[in-house]
Amino acid sequence: MGISVWQLLILLAVVILIFGTKKLKNVGGDLGSAIKSFKSAIKTSDDAASQDKVEQASDNAAKSESVKKEDNV
Repeated sequence: MGISVWQLLILLAVVILIFGTKKLKNVGGDLGSAIKSFKSAIKTSDDAASQDKVEQASDNAAKSESVKKEDNV
C-alpha cells in the first residue's frame, strides 16, 4: 500500500513541470546553505557551552582552594 517508484517519478515530473528546473535548483541551494548555517550555529553554541563549563570548573576549583586555605588558617 506504499508509494511505488513509478508514482514517485510521476510526482517528480509534475513538480518539475510546475516549478521548472531553475527554481528547483535555487530552492535546493537555499536549503543547503540553510542547513550549513544551522550546523555551524549548533557547533558554535556547543563550543560556547563547553567553554562555559570549563570556566565554571576552574571557578569552582579556585573557590574550593580558597576555602581550603581559610580552613588551614
